[in-house]
Amino acid sequence: MKSEIERRRTFAIISHPDAGKTTLTEKLLLFGGQIQVAGAVKSNKIKKTATSDWMEIEKQRGISVTTSVMEFDYGDYKVNILDTPGHQDFAEDTFRTLTAVDSVIIVVDGAKGVEAQTRKLMEVCRMRKTPVIVFVNKMDREGRDPFDLLDELEEELKIAVRPLSWPVGQGLRFKGVYNIYEGKLDLYQPSKQVVTEKVELDIHSLALEKHIGDGEAGRLRADLELIDGVYPPFTTTADYLSGNLAPVFFGSALNNFGVQELLDCFVQIAPSPRPVPAEERTVHPDEAGFTGFIFKITANIDPNHRSCVAFCKVCSGKFARNAPYLHVRRNKTLRFSSPTQFMAQRKTTVDEAWAGDIIGLPDSGGTFKIGDTLTGGEQLHFRGLPSFSPEMFKCIENTDPMRQKQLSKGIDQLMDEGVAQLFVNQFNGRKIIGTVGQLQFEVIQYRLLHEYNASCRWEPLSLYKACWIESDNPTELEVFKKRKFQYMAKDREGRDVFLADSAYVLQMAQIDFKHIRFHFSSEF
Repeated sequence: MKSEIERRRTFAIISHPDAGKTTLTEKLLLFGGQIQVAGAVKSNKIKKTATSDWMEIEKQRGISVTTSVMEFDYGDYKVNILDTPGHQDFAEDTFRTLTAVDSVIIVVDGAKGVEAQTRKLMEVCRMRKTPVIVFVNKMDREGRDPFDLLDELEEELKIAVRPLSWPVGQGLRFKGVYNIYEGKLDLYQPSKQVVTEKVELDIHSLALEKHIGDGEAGRLRADLELIDGVYPPFTTTADYLSGNLAPVFFGSALNNFGVQELLDCFVQIAPSPRPVPAEERTVHPDEAGFTGFIFKITANIDPNHRSCVAFCKVCSGKFARNAPYLHVRRNKTLRFSSPTQFMAQRKTTVDEAWAGDIIGLPDSGGTFKIGDTLTGGEQLHFRGLPSFSPEMFKCIENTDPMRQKQLSKGIDQLMDEGVAQLFVNQFNGRKIIGTVGQLQFEVIQYRLLHEYNASCRWEPLSLYKACWIESDNPTELEVFKKRKFQYMAKDREGRDVFLADSAYVLQMAQIDFKHIRFHFSSEF
């Protein structure tokens, strides 16, 4: 059991949109032998699309809309990758994914540096003390000076950095990457879709000048001396694993530069599964009893079967097929005859899974909600999956009365995914969808039409914020609900939600009703 758990590496790839997360994932799968030819996110010549962008809308737009889960064996290690959406409209999906991983790779665009979304995601990693590795991508394009980028990473992400690989030139003069961690220089021929052979050189020999020219050779030796002088030596255990230091790699995911160095070093230094805090106690991965929590639900992974799949992160022990497990929230014992492991959309049935693994459990009747706990019988509750107060609201209207049933089912399943939140207005019974960004409305409308054959239209609503309200004073709560009757709604759990139409109205309500608590995030 100990050896199985220690060889697991579960991590998420995060970044600002367009920095190259999905392309990097694709190349990691290529090295892991899971795919023979890498797909492209956007390209007219390469017909194969990226493995992790399997939804129709992802292929068309060239963006990731949902987190994809992929696993492969690499050497002695079992690697679980979660490719997350970079777009801020889907940040909630990414935040939830970060609760299920043990470490993170942040992708930074070599020309643009650190962008807004990367800062936000780094905040979440810092809160959870998650170890971080930085991959500076797109070195085959003209970009910023590598030393300037390192300074910016330290300043913007508020973390110490240490380069473990170093680029030789960039843009058109890009010759390859010197692997500081292993002390070798790798020269590459660009290839977008297959793994290329690499040349290994000793940096102090004259062969270096032959391969990269006198100027570049002198510059590389000077840079490496400077790095040793300025940055602390790299010791894995303490600084990196406690989240205080980020190793930095340079490369080009599109052209397969520097990706294997990243992967080789990553599997050696990244943490195996770590303890997970529950409300009752801290759960350690090497405990005998099985525990796990649901961090994501996806509808229609297989469009032919209309099936929902709940993704469960195994926190401790061993999960076995057909064994009885307790669903804590419902207090029911369940057995799973076909748990699956994923390669984005392709799945295979598994007989067992260990701490650190992510398994898909079939969820046809809406058995699970995000945040549910499964155990071998112990009453445990894993927490820390908040759902934030939405900032954009629209009423959803059915445009085809014959398809009311399909529309209701579609809305229910998509809301289970946590893509957006559904509120029902108590005044007129209309369904209001709240999201973090505009793009989510387009995705919901597209998926309802193409996956559920239900068409809808949106009616704009000018609301400021949704807040969950509760009070220990029932009389005051009643008075508030009567006075704000037009703006009261219920969420899917039946909790009271106040839909404030302006910041002023919300402020006045908080002043007038002292005994009511207004919450801006609901703990799922």
